[in-house]
Amino acid sequence: MAKNAEPQKFVEPEKWKEISEEYWISNRKNETDKVKDIVEGIIEQVKTQGDKALIELTEKFDKVKLKHLQVTRDEIDAAYEKLDQEVIDELENAAYNISRFHRMQLPPDMWTTEVEPGITLGIKSTPLNRVGCYIPGGLAAYPSSALMTVVAAKTAGVDEVICCTPAPVQPAVLAALDIAGCDEIYTVGGSQAIAAMALGTESIEKVQMIVGPGNMFVTEAKILLQKEVLIDFPAGPSEAAVLADSSAVPEYVAADLIAQGEHGPSSAYVLVTDDPELPDKVWKCMMDILKDEPRKDIITKSTANSGYIVCKNMDLAIETMNGVAPEHLCIEVKDPQDALSKIRNAGSIFVGPYTPIAAGDYASGTNHVLPTSGYAKVYSGLTANMFRKTSTVQMLTKEGLESLAPTITTLARVEGLHAHGMSVDIRFGKKKKEKKKSGKK
Repeated sequence: MAKNAEPQKFVEPEKWKEISEEYWISNRKNETDKVKDIVEGIIEQVKTQGDKALIELTEKFDKVKLKHLQVTRDEIDAAYEKLDQEVIDELENAAYNISRFHRMQLPPDMWTTEVEPGITLGIKSTPLNRVGCYIPGGLAAYPSSALMTVVAAKTAGVDEVICCTPAPVQPAVLAALDIAGCDEIYTVGGSQAIAAMALGTESIEKVQMIVGPGNMFVTEAKILLQKEVLIDFPAGPSEAAVLADSSAVPEYVAADLIAQGEHGPSSAYVLVTDDPELPDKVWKCMMDILKDEPRKDIITKSTANSGYIVCKNMDLAIETMNGVAPEHLCIEVKDPQDALSKIRNAGSIFVGPYTPIAAGDYASGTNHVLPTSGYAKVYSGLTANMFRKTSTVQMLTKEGLESLAPTITTLARVEGLHAHGMSVDIRFGKKKKEKKKSGKK
């Protein structure tokens, strides 16, 4: 651009439209199957060629020639040198907040209780041994995702937490991974990274579980490799929803919607309200904010995926929101606690005018790795408990078993499983007595 060229004038996008719940749901469907054939080919290449495939695919897709796959300690130390101390301090602060909240989620390693005399039952909780975290690259660096995934896993007690992220890795991401306690960092991205962690290569030992957000190639790889490894959930482009009435501050609503829209052109947002005048007020505020935003081009594209829904009353608005099942849900209504009690489907919920989505994205301590595309109807967001498995425990005394014996032997007989009943009877000498009787005859 010439030195004296005029700044490009902001052109407002086409005004957002009123949509239906059905329109939103159909528009947010996960379409990763479109890249299934490509991803299957990449998985097969990694399976058969290992590290060689990772190096070749990184050069092909990321245009980076890797000298080695694993990030060295020297490279991590160099990353710190490139960051302001303020950035390091706030990464540490965020990590502390995330760890604090995730510690609150953890059950005891084991609990038992005597439910009846001689019958003690309980749960033993055990962390996974080795977990892989995927940290996306692309349009932005995401040190926050590094903290969210690794800190959650480490807080849960996972012994080894590794990470894959596309090259070149931003210094803030490397510092975040180190602060979080990541044990191994690999400069591999895309579906090839998921395949490497799920199947293992010469350099990357396979993991038990893979977590973290990513594009459709990453998501499809996670879906295809579920027989090899646990995954958190399918996740797609970011989305936000605001449940609001006439008491909402339009500028705050607009700011939250725009904030999620800047993730990428496939992001989307929706306002659900019982106030027919609110959408126009919010749109005006959005345009006032948008003209000064550095990522206005991306946000403008995401506007095409978005809209608003006007309902006759708040109960219908809440019912609609449960159908939308958004990744992020802001509640800005007169009675937020009542609305909150009626919400069944949402990844993470932000209550009140001073709870922006960005608080959960970075600093409050809740996790921002969340289900999208309506998956909040059946999936939860990432928690510490996802990295642990449970075993039931039972301890019976002779008297306890005796009290259960009639139930066990009767049901075993009904199901035709004689040996099950016998395993109880033999402990009380019943089998021996039957043999003695048969001998006398």
